[in-house]
Amino acid sequence: MSGGLDPQLFGGGDLIVRIMDLSGGNGSDPVEEIRGFLSIEHANAFARRYVRDSVERCRAPGLDAKAVLDAWFAFGEDAEVVGAAENAWVSGSELKGFAETPVKDSEERNWRMLDPRRDEDSEDAA
Repeated sequence: MSGGLDPQLFGGGDLIVRIMDLSGGNGSDPVEEIRGFLSIEHANAFARRYVRDSVERCRAPGLDAKAVLDAWFAFGEDAEVVGAAENAWVSGSELKGFAETPVKDSEERNWRMLDPRRDEDSEDAA
């Protein structure tokens, strides 16, 4: 991140978002650990949108909220913010609402815009 902001500047340097495969394909180990968040808010927003997108990918026409949750717990991906202590976003606080209400604004699930690796890719291309 030579030309970007320093994650240490806003307390984001030690933040990690762990992506967990709920199908158990990776055991209890994360599928991926994402670093480079600029702040706790950045990491939390990324994790929230990632889970929201995962829930929507598990939603099929005609499923009620319970069936959506069942599908997510069987096939979805969870995201946990590590390094933010009590300020970390936790999927359990919003999961029921995600399952009950299909997303109306696609921005709610657009985690790619918040992915810190996106900045690294653009720097590599320059």
